[in-house]
Amino acid sequence: MSARLADVPWLKQGPLLRLLETLDRDGEEARVVGGAVRNALLGEPVHEFDIATTAEPQEVIARAAKAGFKSVPTGIDHGTVTVIVDGRPFEVTALRQDIETYGRKAKVAFGRDWKTDAQRRDFTINALSVTRDGVVHDYVGGLADLAARRVRFIGHAADRIAEDYLRILRFFRFHAAYGEGLPDPDGLHACITARGGLASLSRERVRMELLKLLLARHAVPVLAVMSETGLLGSLLGGVPLLASLSNMMKAENAIGLDANPIRRLGALNAIIPEDAQRLTDRLRLANAEHERLTSMSDRWWRICAHSSAKEMRALLYRLRAERYIDRVLLAWSRAPESLSDAHWQEIAGLPRHWTPPDFPITAADAMAGGVAKGPRLGSVLRAAEEAWIAADFPENRAALDSLLDGAIAATK
Repeated sequence: MSARLADVPWLKQGPLLRLLETLDRDGEEARVVGGAVRNALLGEPVHEFDIATTAEPQEVIARAAKAGFKSVPTGIDHGTVTVIVDGRPFEVTALRQDIETYGRKAKVAFGRDWKTDAQRRDFTINALSVTRDGVVHDYVGGLADLAARRVRFIGHAADRIAEDYLRILRFFRFHAAYGEGLPDPDGLHACITARGGLASLSRERVRMELLKLLLARHAVPVLAVMSETGLLGSLLGGVPLLASLSNMMKAENAIGLDANPIRRLGALNAIIPEDAQRLTDRLRLANAEHERLTSMSDRWWRICAHSSAKEMRALLYRLRAERYIDRVLLAWSRAPESLSDAHWQEIAGLPRHWTPPDFPITAADAMAGGVAKGPRLGSVLRAAEEAWIAADFPENRAALDSLLDGAIAATK
């Protein structure tokens, strides 16, 4: 098969074209490779560009300097230089062939053979390259697999996985994003056979792949396959709740929310706050991610379709919008009502229609009522705030004074 990218703007103008023009001349060749080519052919958004070149790293650095571009030797031992053009970074990597591989690391030699370089990559759809005149080169059957929406390892799947066990997770992640139907059977069999290798991966790398997978359009059926084959449970350390995840994705769409991987992770595998700690330990989540999961999984079952507007305003005040939405959607994803239920839509839409007010009673107000500075002052303000929330956030001065008087009396 052959293809051509004739109408993509990044091959006609801008910093990428300037870099290609610098590298693709005087006896050297440079092409855009990998995900940008794949996505452009599929009509998907392209967010970053990788460049492969016959030029060795020092030649890339020299040409970049002559053109006035900054270069950073981010992976020079493996042939990679990051070149910055007009403030935008591009990874430029010399063509390579593996001399020896051991896990994720490999001993490589620089080369000039595009086919050899393509054959060392992971999946056929990621091994496509395009020249600056728009001609797409395919040495491993990537175009046919792209047309079939098939994610297939290059060469022997077991060999590609042995080079880097993260490719097991990447296989599922790319199938969830770009594949259709069941995963490639040879690739699936190789992933199951080599699943023990996942234990050797850093938690950070597992986290990165799993969170990306959760954002993919076919995340649920792919995670179902991973669950059936025993891969998912071992990663999470718990039973995946696929129906909850599916409903969460639909709920996000129903109220016009952007997909969020931590919210979806909570739907998949968090029932109580202790689950948030387990997931944090297994995936080395950031502190903010851990706190978000903990809040999300805390007493979500108290929210139902018939929760009162007053109750939900109080919850929104306490949690603020992001965490309120997380907890509400988690409850909705596990509720018996449908995603078209008007009550749930009203509850989930509350942050769009009501902004929690600031607590209007101040320390000065309490002190004017006879409360001295010290621990009791804080107790009075907390009691007054709780009474204000319970009264559904009154604004008139008489009601506020009454709440403050009650709080002062209750803390004597």
